[in-house]
Amino acid sequence: MLWMAVLVLCLSMTAGSAQTATLKLEAQLLWGTNDGTSPNPKHKPVGPEIRKKLKELPLKWTNYFEENRKSFDVAEGGANKVSLSDRCEVEVRNLGGNKIEVTHFGKGEKVVKQTQTLPKGELLVLGGNAPNSTAWLVVLKHAE
Repeated sequence: MLWMAVLVLCLSMTAGSAQTATLKLEAQLLWGTNDGTSPNPKHKPVGPEIRKKLKELPLKWTNYFEENRKSFDVAEGGANKVSLSDRCEVEVRNLGGNKIEVTHFGKGEKVVKQTQTLPKGELLVLGGNAPNSTAWLVVLKHAE
C-alpha cells in the first residue's frame, strides 16, 4: 500500500489560552470513506466536533470512523511516541511555547514530519490515501 501525506492543516476551534510547559494531547486515528458504515464493527463514527471540522476541509469523503484514540502528555523539551495501531504511530516533540514537531510513522517508516504551533483547542490533521478510494487521518488535538 502506498502511503502519502496529503494533508497537514491546523484548524482553530477555540481561542488559545495561557501556555504550559507540559502539553496535554489527544490523538485519534480515523478512517475516511464515502460508505455509510465501516466494515469494522469496532469503528464508531467520529464525534460532532471533529466531524464539523473535517467537513470544513476540502476532503472528498463523507463519513469518518474512529479506529483508536489516545490521550498523552509531552513535557517541554521532551518527546512521546504513541501507537495508534499496528501500522500507525505518532511521535510528538514539545519544543516549548505550544510549538511541536510531529512525526507520523506508517508501517514503521516515516511518512511526514511537521513543525508548527498548536495552541489549546486547535487541531492538526495528517492524512493519506488508503485502498478503495478511502483515507486514513490522524487528528492531533491540544486538549484543554
